[in-house]
Amino acid sequence: MAGKYERYFLKVDPPPYPFIMGPIIRRWDSRTVPGSNFYFIHWVLPHEEPRMKIGHPPHAHAEAELLIHLGTDPNNPKDLGAEVEICMGPELEKYVITETTVIFIPPNFIHGPWNPRRTTRPWIFIEINQGLRHTEKFFPQLLSREERARLDWNFWHDENMSEGYSNMPRYLGKIKDR
Repeated sequence: MAGKYERYFLKVDPPPYPFIMGPIIRRWDSRTVPGSNFYFIHWVLPHEEPRMKIGHPPHAHAEAELLIHLGTDPNNPKDLGAEVEICMGPELEKYVITETTVIFIPPNFIHGPWNPRRTTRPWIFIEINQGLRHTEKFFPQLLSREERARLDWNFWHDENMSEGYSNMPRYLGKIKDR
């Protein structure tokens, strides 16, 4: 394929490192395609035990976000083929997703941990942050001391993931250290 609009066709571009959930289809933002929002698309492959100890820890983004959990059974597209746990709000209210589902996350709304607990059939995850750059502010104080100790904070940290987060207001509610 060649042409003056070729730059808008983003093909599979696997990273040079293995991804814990399965093959990455594509990740991009305004640095990859000028003017583009942040997108992250990957497969989640079968597993019996969670691949992450705690999951993606509690956090918020400066912009609205969509988390799309897409089942791949053409005979039953409603069935996700997985159990995904996600917590919502500063009180970490738990939900379990077993069907094809789109979750809307308002700007600055605390969500997570997000963790695929079990997958019996491959499914596709699509994350859309409605901003030009990925922003992320973590709230580790919402986890217990034991949960915080089990996380790999070399990966889940604010310094490299919070670029462009200056427009994030401080959470106004009272958060107790659990």
